Amino acid sequence: MENVIEVKKLTKEYKTLKAIDDLSFVVKKGEILGLLGPNGSGKSTTINCILSLLNFQKGSIKIFGEEMEPDSYDIKKLLGVVFQEVAVFDELTVYENIDYFCGLYIENKDTREKYIEEALKLVGLEEFRKFYPKQLSGGLLRRLNIACGVSHKPKLIFLDEPTVAVDPQSRNNILDGIKKLREEGATIIYTTHYMEEVELICDRVIILDKGRVLASGTCDELKNLAHIEEKVTVEGIILEKKQTEKLEKLKNVEDVFYENDTLVITYQKGKNNLIDFIEYLKKEKISYSKIYSERPSLNDVFLELTGKELRD
Repeated sequence: MENVIEVKKLTKEYKTLKAIDDLSFVVKKGEILGLLGPNGSGKSTTINCILSLLNFQKGSIKIFGEEMEPDSYDIKKLLGVVFQEVAVFDELTVYENIDYFCGLYIENKDTREKYIEEALKLVGLEEFRKFYPKQLSGGLLRRLNIACGVSHKPKLIFLDEPTVAVDPQSRNNILDGIKKLREEGATIIYTTHYMEEVELICDRVIILDKGRVLASGTCDELKNLAHIEEKVTVEGIILEKKQTEKLEKLKNVEDVFYENDTLVITYQKGKNNLIDFIEYLKKEKISYSKIYSERPSLNDVFLELTGKELRD
């Protein structure tokens, strides 16, 4: 597939910090790429460099096959950007806000009216067109923010944590809208800390840390990188300390975590771990209410690659 973005050997340094370190990756036409990383990993700096909002010391950035520069206005007309911070005008209605941002790119009034209606429908704000931002809930406000950023039908869209602090209904609406944008031909760069969203909508994922690519691939490909092979969760189980210590010595066990009558055991490798463990519980006469097994999640892989320590 055609490369929409090509980043090659990108380096961005501040006085005492190398925010991006020889970074290279591509984004394919028509895909939703999840750009993931802990706080301070370089995600925002990378996006700002791609958008030519920041200067960088080394490397090159191409969008639609052309070098991206601060005055690349022909390219910028094809971009849509939705930052995490909501940026709309409080004195304008929902319709007027979308009209203003769409009007920055679309001069023809009839075309603009058509695009505004499609943007309202995309984010489910048709009934709120005459409302002012202060009258909207947090979820509706984020949906307006997205509509303003994509109303001009951009070919390449940057979405920076668009579902932060919204209710499940609004989140579903936003995710459905993002998938629809892709179906209509847009290429999307998506950043989030919600791994379940990544698994739902992203075609491919890049995990960054310290300005470098730690891993890239589909969600399934990344899960195969996990050090653990299987995770067994047992609910409604009561254990003493000596019993959990015995569990740590079982075959193939990587880690044992027990809290609030819930036990989680991770295994490095092996087959029939769940069956063997159930037999062990029967032998030890340990009762429980529920037990199930699952493969490592994307969140497990993310923490394994980037570490579990807190970030600023």
